[in-house]
Amino acid sequence: MKKFMMMVAMAFATLTASAQAEAGTLTLKPFVGMNLANMTKSEGDMKIGVAAGAELGYQVSDAFALTAGVGYSMQGVKLDGGKIKMDYLNIPVLANYYVVKGLAIKAGIQPGFLLSAKAGDTDIKDGCKKLDLSIPVGLSYEISDFVIDARYNLGLTKSFKGDDVEGTKNSVIQITLGYKFAL
Repeated sequence: MKKFMMMVAMAFATLTASAQAEAGTLTLKPFVGMNLANMTKSEGDMKIGVAAGAELGYQVSDAFALTAGVGYSMQGVKLDGGKIKMDYLNIPVLANYYVVKGLAIKAGIQPGFLLSAKAGDTDIKDGCKKLDLSIPVGLSYEISDFVIDARYNLGLTKSFKGDDVEGTKNSVIQITLGYKFAL
């Protein structure tokens, strides 16, 4: 494993970091990765899930870009009695500020729409809120048109209906790899 990690590190070190696109450039970035999801006010553990989608970006200036995307996100929580699985269609809208060549700090707003919800084999979608609003914050690094992105999605809205689960919100760490195509 050490040899593999060393080879990966050496491969990244030999690639030159490309500058972000020129001002006025439109890009498309398909991405795939994983979520480490949990829920606030729960006694559960993180649940690993898939994240995949695409983002459209517009480079406003050398240091600033706007992105909007659509993505599938497997979220939920792992509990002693099983798992709560919640699948969302998320629409992140982000501002990206490039602090140095290739490295961006990003933040924005993300509405998510519930696609399915299960506790074990039981469908619990009717007991869940259909809209999940969150604030994504994170970093991305561009290497020869590849983009490594790490975000934390802070849930703002309750995930469930009713008073017995008051304040339970999604909390998701998302790590993805994408590739930028100039349009």
